[in-house]
Amino acid sequence: MQRRFTLFVLAAMVLGVLAGYVINRLVTDPAHVKQIAENLSIVTDVFLRLIKMIIAPLVFSTLVVGIAHMEDGAAIGRVGAKAIGWFILASLVSLSLGLGMVTLLHPGLGLNLVIPAVTAHSDVVTQAMTLKDFVTHVVPTSIVQAMANNEILQIVVFSIFVGTAIAATESRAPAVLAMAEQIAQIMLKVTGYVMLFAPFAIFAALASTVATQGVGVLLGYAKFVGGFYFSLVLLALLLLGVCFLAVGRRTLALVAVIRDPAILAFSTASSEAAYPRILEGLQRFGVSRRIASFVLPLGYSFNLVGSMMYMTFATLFIAQAYHITLTLGQELVMLLTLMVTSKGMAGVPRAALVVVAAILPAFHLPEAGLLLILAVDHLLDMGRSATNVVGNSVAATMIAKWEGELGPETVAVGA
Repeated sequence: MQRRFTLFVLAAMVLGVLAGYVINRLVTDPAHVKQIAENLSIVTDVFLRLIKMIIAPLVFSTLVVGIAHMEDGAAIGRVGAKAIGWFILASLVSLSLGLGMVTLLHPGLGLNLVIPAVTAHSDVVTQAMTLKDFVTHVVPTSIVQAMANNEILQIVVFSIFVGTAIAATESRAPAVLAMAEQIAQIMLKVTGYVMLFAPFAIFAALASTVATQGVGVLLGYAKFVGGFYFSLVLLALLLLGVCFLAVGRRTLALVAVIRDPAILAFSTASSEAAYPRILEGLQRFGVSRRIASFVLPLGYSFNLVGSMMYMTFATLFIAQAYHITLTLGQELVMLLTLMVTSKGMAGVPRAALVVVAAILPAFHLPEAGLLLILAVDHLLDMGRSATNVVGNSVAATMIAKWEGELGPETVAVGA
């Protein structure tokens, strides 16, 4: 079944690119092309809405059950501390690798593109997140509102309180716990139904993108896009290499398990689209349910390593395109600033681009530089979304290994 799904997804990707190319070449009226792309995007939008529909109840139910089954508050704190520690380390590695690669490759120099005027403005809404904004944003004023807006971090906070309260209750509230477990099972079943639409959404997403932008747009950005994807591959290999040191040859089985979620995230340019599949796959791989249910939601707010690499890459790309040189001290300050401002932004559409837009003024970089990367932002978003899947999967595996809760595979991988 897994192999069949992978084949369907790969076929949808190839057919989507071909269909988009044909539309781009045969339809000469830009307005008509745009209308076709908008009609195609309906399929992708509906699929992503279906995914968002199940994210909140799935995160809440699985996280409550996972925490409730922990021994005590000390266990919750221990796992949480290990997860946050890993996220911070992985974030620093991602940001530093991005900084090093963009400095080494210089993708912003020698562009065969028209550089926008410094006074030009992009349509990206910028809003720097202060410490006060972040802390107050973490705590929900209403769990109903948090679920309605898919604020994963707020749902996590509420779920931690509920799960901890159940664990501290003498009888462990069996009726509530049973209901949460049943909701989790139902939502996983709903996930299976929703995933039947994935190949259609993937076809529509790629056809729409190629139809409007064409394949030629990649030529002018070849060095930038190629360098970024090369850096993402290095980051993924580095994370998997660390995982190999911990679990050995089982890392190959982990790669097989996260293959489909990564492809799904790549083709839809959405990390959220892959969440249910990762949760299910990690449990098949042997990560205990309580670890997977606890670490993954946190990872979606604190461990988006692909997005963080993009932030350093895009920021310095803009600086290079405008021939603005940043000192080593400025680059280090930028790295630390991105480390802080990137947290808690997962619920914002095109969050990585928004963070980049917010940080440009702090280093006197022109906002017009965003216009340079908007043309290929969707393509870059595909790569960073897939890398986010790898980063969060490795994080959950490492925490499970440290906690002694990495069991044998329950279902043969690839079956």
